[in-house]
Amino acid sequence: MAKVKRGNVLKNRHKKILRYARGFRGSNSKLFISANQTLMKAWRNAFRDRRKRKRDFRRLWIARINAACRSHGMVYSKLINGLTKANIEVNRKMLSEMAIHDKAAFAKLVEIAKDTVEKAAAAK
Repeated sequence: MAKVKRGNVLKNRHKKILRYARGFRGSNSKLFISANQTLMKAWRNAFRDRRKRKRDFRRLWIARINAACRSHGMVYSKLINGLTKANIEVNRKMLSEMAIHDKAAFAKLVEIAKDTVEKAAAAK
């Protein structure tokens, strides 16, 4: 059986991992084993947090909309219910931006939602 030498392959793989780990603190950027472990953890966190970011932003938008609704004497769930019944399709990001930057348009949407909810309650 011929002798297999894999010095170049191993060295290149280690160099690649250490290149990815550049900027980590201490031995996490210098030693292969600790750099590899730190990288695997960093990539796992990045993968998870790319999905978590979407949830966090949605929670932020809903909190902003709720705060703006309460200043108009309405709660978030009733606003969304009223807009849905009025066939107004505005996503939460846009509602949040309107609540911050265009208060008049947001107030108009709140009024429409109030009227729709009141009409639905009167119909019952």
